[in-house]
Amino acid sequence: MHVSVLLKESINSLNLKEDSVVVDCTLGYAGHSSEILKRIKKGYLYAFDQDCEAINEANKKLSKISDNYKIINSNFVNLKTELNKLDIFEVDGILYDLGVSSPQLDEKERGFSFHQDSRLDMRMNQNQELDAYYVVNNYDEKDLVNIFKKYGEEKYAVSIAKGIVKNRPITTTLELAEVIKENVPFSYKKEKHPARKVFQAIRIEVNDELNVFENSLRQALELIKIGGRVSVITFHSLEDRICKNIFDEVSKVDKNLKKLPVIPLEYQPKYKIIGSITPSKEELDNNNRARSAKLRIIERVR
Repeated sequence: MHVSVLLKESINSLNLKEDSVVVDCTLGYAGHSSEILKRIKKGYLYAFDQDCEAINEANKKLSKISDNYKIINSNFVNLKTELNKLDIFEVDGILYDLGVSSPQLDEKERGFSFHQDSRLDMRMNQNQELDAYYVVNNYDEKDLVNIFKKYGEEKYAVSIAKGIVKNRPITTTLELAEVIKENVPFSYKKEKHPARKVFQAIRIEVNDELNVFENSLRQALELIKIGGRVSVITFHSLEDRICKNIFDEVSKVDKNLKKLPVIPLEYQPKYKIIGSITPSKEELDNNNRARSAKLRIIERVR
């Protein structure tokens, strides 16, 4: 079963009113969207997802709460375009939960997990062409090393990439996990599953997750009304760094102007960082997937 991480904290962080217009950029199985919809009885929810299976399940859930919502079957990189098509140019709250949903991980056919055997896939959007099988079997060694270092922060990227190239074709998740195991030192296998970082890196590459997120987050900041908030739940340091850097960039005074006795209004930042929250001990005890989560919140102030 999918348990939404930082559920209460993220919903509270949006500061919702009864008539708020809210965007859930990562609908998934509607954990967050359900709670949002309950609180905005006179408002409206727009929810994005590109996974048809998730959309069907979420629809069943949301329709029992209210009909004040619309699900947009699209990648959240198209945030402004899709909302503008519906004549929506500003909103009160935007939420991102960047975790891979548990059903995607648990459903072995989707090829996200190194614990279950299935064809290498890892596509969030099942209609796109690029998948994990193509990355593993067609990228050259140098590109694989680059991906594993950049997106997985994997210290044995070189030996793992060599092992992959030597053992091609690699068709399934467990075959790949085995090749990874064989190409790292014994001591490394004792720490955590040695395939964890490589699988993360391939998934990010297949779905272009970091570029898509950065692009979308910048759109979100433009869409948010004065007094409105953007809340982001990240699950690894790469996403969190992007979020932190963008929030810092838009909420700070230009360093060249800092020496002025009074900073003119038009040069003052439009956004204010509200803070960051990590899961409570109780949540960590109940949900292992929450261990690396962090919620960051920013508000538009002018």
